[in-house]
Amino acid sequence: MPQSFELEGTLKLIFDVQTFSSGFIKREFVVEVPDGKFPQMIKFECVKDKTAMLDKLSIGDNVKVSFDVRGSEYKERFYVNLNAWKLVKSGGGSGDDFSQEPPRGNSSLDDAFDREPNYSDDVPF
Repeated sequence: MPQSFELEGTLKLIFDVQTFSSGFIKREFVVEVPDGKFPQMIKFECVKDKTAMLDKLSIGDNVKVSFDVRGSEYKERFYVNLNAWKLVKSGGGSGDDFSQEPPRGNSSLDDAFDREPNYSDDVPF
């Protein structure tokens, strides 16, 4: 059984649901985690019915993500995915748990790409 992890941060991006020809669906999102002068942007993915967990969340919400680390190999290349299976709104809010939401169809999402990134600090590399 894979080891589970938790991480808290601010929801920065929510991508649209991706549907593949096999019927497999996934949805990716990014959480910003404070880390000194340079915050970390961590990308997670939800698969199958867990994609609906993001429907009631908005960019800027503080969240706690429970996830597993998944790895695979294809043609001598290695891939790592952070597979989110529980998403809880945290911070001053009610602590809503969105992990048990039933699957729904696509919903309209805020267009996260309309926002300009903040490059106020120099990058260390």
